[in-house]
Amino acid sequence: MSDSGAPPSSSGTEEPRVDAELPETVRIAGVVLRRVESPPSLACWAGDFMEPAGAVETGISLVIEPAAPPEEATLQFAHDIVSRFDVFADQALEYCRTRLRESHFGLTTEELAWLDLPELPLAVPEAIVWADRTWAIRFTESRLRLADPYGVLVTFDGTRPVDVEGIDDGQ
Repeated sequence: MSDSGAPPSSSGTEEPRVDAELPETVRIAGVVLRRVESPPSLACWAGDFMEPAGAVETGISLVIEPAAPPEEATLQFAHDIVSRFDVFADQALEYCRTRLRESHFGLTTEELAWLDLPELPLAVPEAIVWADRTWAIRFTESRLRLADPYGVLVTFDGTRPVDVEGIDDGQ
């Protein structure tokens, strides 16, 4: 035993116990996010909220890497996203309507025709916010092959969508 009463570390250096410092819950725009299981290198909280239009419940995840409690600026950024989520989801849909026509996405003729429908085959949007103030909307349900198995991710730069991709096992 060491002088502190703790057993000595076998490596000579002790890993900090990050979990003990992380809050189990955080609040964003009145939404309670609960800590969820994640790799030790990051911290993740998740919760559900009603879109500002009040029609649909959606999810939000807050991811901090390396694992640490969220800073006030990150919480405020996530608050701004939640407060205008319906607007951002509409922007993401229109962005997909345009970008997914590009040949490198490999949509079939039938899938391309779906992009002309009033409602796109993308549903159940959720927000993912990272500590570096980048964020994305993931559409978790879709008939597009591109979305198999984990959906379509639209990445934002501030309030503007800048990229779209299908999410597979490698991501």
